[in-house]
Amino acid sequence: MGLADIFGKKKLSMLGLDISSSAVKLLELSKSGKRYRIESYAVEALPPNSVTEKNITDVDAVGEAIRKAVKRSRTKLTYAALAVAGSAVITKVVQMPAALSEDDMESQINVEADQYIPYSLDEVNLDFEVIGPSKENAEMVDVLLAASRSENVDVRVDAAELGGLTAAVVDVEAYAMENAFGFISPQLPNNAEGMAVAVFDIGATMTTLSVLHELKTIYTREAVFGGKQLTEEIQRRYGLSYEEAGMAKKQGGLPDNYLPEVLEPFKEAITQQISRSLQFFYSSSTYSSVEHIVLAGGSVAIPDLDQKIEERLGISTSIANPFADMSLSSKVKANVLNNDAPAMMIACGLALRSFD
Repeated sequence: MGLADIFGKKKLSMLGLDISSSAVKLLELSKSGKRYRIESYAVEALPPNSVTEKNITDVDAVGEAIRKAVKRSRTKLTYAALAVAGSAVITKVVQMPAALSEDDMESQINVEADQYIPYSLDEVNLDFEVIGPSKENAEMVDVLLAASRSENVDVRVDAAELGGLTAAVVDVEAYAMENAFGFISPQLPNNAEGMAVAVFDIGATMTTLSVLHELKTIYTREAVFGGKQLTEEIQRRYGLSYEEAGMAKKQGGLPDNYLPEVLEPFKEAITQQISRSLQFFYSSSTYSSVEHIVLAGGSVAIPDLDQKIEERLGISTSIANPFADMSLSSKVKANVLNNDAPAMMIACGLALRSFD
């Protein structure tokens, strides 16, 4: 499913291109039998404030970062799959006659969509996917409609083009996360069967919770919270520039009081944020617990964070690595990839669009 399947349904080899608030992440996968291989990948930092809470505010800076990532990855691919944030998308499940062909269904949805979408249809990109037979009526099917303001889609398409890539698909982050979760579930007890699993994607400025049950997304929520708060505290505490603080956070070398006085309080803040987000989920659903927490995103590489959350919340917790069972091309360094893996979930889900 894509908000802009710009080239229709034919198969294309595509890069997964995830534009987050702090970096551009690019991933190329190939597949042999059932086994996937990472052909190339790159993570390129973005200048501060070029993306604000998942909205691109400086398209030239993002385009330049994409160009650098493409060059560094040494990929030969020129098509990409991108995603918009869940908060930029309206979704609705509607019933349609099961007998309709896909083309007829598309025509009918375009006629009726203004009943479901609060924007003028010439302002939105619209897509749909048949979920399956309707429980209420055997002659109908449930259809998931997704719509996003065209400007959200267009600015991503423009950034890709500035970076030398053609956007072939614009997806929704939650669906990309769900796609990538298929690589995480074998690492969980019972392959996550029957389990409600909470995936927390903790980026620089935004944390997104996706709850999956039977490998399907049942809830998503975004909160303004992320690793930028730790970078800013390091900057303030030790008199560093924002860039220096970011480097020190990754590479170490900070004074002895960093761990107890700066890092521990930040780990505490993440734990509280996770606890609060789960309470929101419980209060708005029929669930009163989740069986497992998966931590993803660039801010989860903090030592022992998973253990702290597991101890405090009493829920088994692991760090996402969608690449655990994949092979690597000679262009990819295993140790570098391992550090970046938790932040590559959405890029991975998008790269999988090549194999739809």
